[in-house]
Amino acid sequence: MKQLSHENVENTQQKFPITIVCDAIRTPENIGMCFRISESFGVEKIYFHENSPSVENRKVINTARNTINQIAHDYYNDFNSLINNLKDEGNTIIGIEITDKSINIQDFNFKNHEKIVLLLGSERNGIENVDLVDFTISIPMYGRNSSMNVVHSLAIMLYEVTNQMSVSSKQ
Repeated sequence: MKQLSHENVENTQQKFPITIVCDAIRTPENIGMCFRISESFGVEKIYFHENSPSVENRKVINTARNTINQIAHDYYNDFNSLINNLKDEGNTIIGIEITDKSINIQDFNFKNHEKIVLLLGSERNGIENVDLVDFTISIPMYGRNSSMNVVHSLAIMLYEVTNQMSVSSKQ
């Protein structure tokens, strides 16, 4: 067995109809990792709150590596307006959140939705206005803790969404 380098691996560089909205994410490392994981999974665009760390922030740049220029991104100042505009554009709004109506990730059929917005809330307060989402998805956990880092949750969600969408596009 031989370990491969970046030069030996060719990814499909596929884009998916997925948008990420980072609601009140304030940690520069989480912003940078959001870029990195979103680029890895072919996300079309990311929205950050205007009070989020800037893409010029040294920690954001270091964590994102070279992905900031590889994925479209923008800032918003009115959460409700952004979500309503994304809905008007035909997106299904999916909050990554634990609620009394959350669906386990493995039980949700992402293939039934043409355009998806994955909404990440702040680690401290969750999603600003959970009533605006169409669905909330939770990730089953088996330890004592009931939550995980926001970007780890995003990585798991993107894996499941793109896995389902890839399978449906190959059939």
